[in-house]
Amino acid sequence: MTDQLRLMAVHAHPDDESSKGAATMAKYVSEGVDVLVVTCTGGERGSILNPKLQGDPYIEENIHEVRRKEMDEAREILGVKQEWLGFVDSGLPEGDPLPPLPEGCFALEDVAKAAGELVRKIRAFRPQVITTYDENGGYPHPDHIMTHKITMVAFEGAADTGMYPEDEFGPAFQPLKVYYNQGFNRPRTETLHRALLDRGLESPYGDWLKRWAEFERKERTLTTHVPCADFFEIRDKALIAHATQIDPDGGWFRIPMEIQKEVWPTEEYELAKSLVDTSLPEDDLFAGIRDNA
Repeated sequence: MTDQLRLMAVHAHPDDESSKGAATMAKYVSEGVDVLVVTCTGGERGSILNPKLQGDPYIEENIHEVRRKEMDEAREILGVKQEWLGFVDSGLPEGDPLPPLPEGCFALEDVAKAAGELVRKIRAFRPQVITTYDENGGYPHPDHIMTHKITMVAFEGAADTGMYPEDEFGPAFQPLKVYYNQGFNRPRTETLHRALLDRGLESPYGDWLKRWAEFERKERTLTTHVPCADFFEIRDKALIAHATQIDPDGGWFRIPMEIQKEVWPTEEYELAKSLVDTSLPEDDLFAGIRDNA
């Protein structure tokens, strides 16, 4: 039945798909599930975060093209399909007060109009399950928050022919479940932190946990733990493919793989909406769907 199952992951920038739910997607691909990543922006205003590539004039002048090529490589590693929504990166405003967002950027688009572009993708691909970010964007980047907004409108709008007529947006379709990515959650962080200290190893999470209240808006409800430890290496390889964004010697990769697999072998999600009966907690994004596919 898995050839009938389809998962859509809606992300703000290239690299988000590899840092949020990548092992889950690779697992489902291995089972024959059709997985599509929709990337809302090209990441044009993203900084070059890998110190080894900073100062490269070609990358600085062609960041949009470079990030598209990185996305191509990550897509191949994960085995997913990927499509662009075509909006312009808003950048991450910094300062006090924050500067205005740049004209024409994704975060300033009309929500209903931008959601219509995602409705086209949903109606064409017909996913039973969609993943995206919570109302805080996972962290408060304006593009992540906008991604949440348009995904929630499109989840309902894909079946609403009054708001999005079929002659313009394609035949109506209703997805059945939408989840928020919650991979950066406190229980996981605390568990890995303790596991490292118990083994006499240094933990990169000490300062994170001390400062948790500063960047955690509220404790999230983790409804769904997807076992996917066998795909952690694929996740990391896909993330490293985004070379401008990820330092392979950086903090993302400081936790020994064997410890990750032993003490926290899952990726976590928060079930935001479901039109099918399911029993919580879940270990499958297609719970309540799979048997009726």
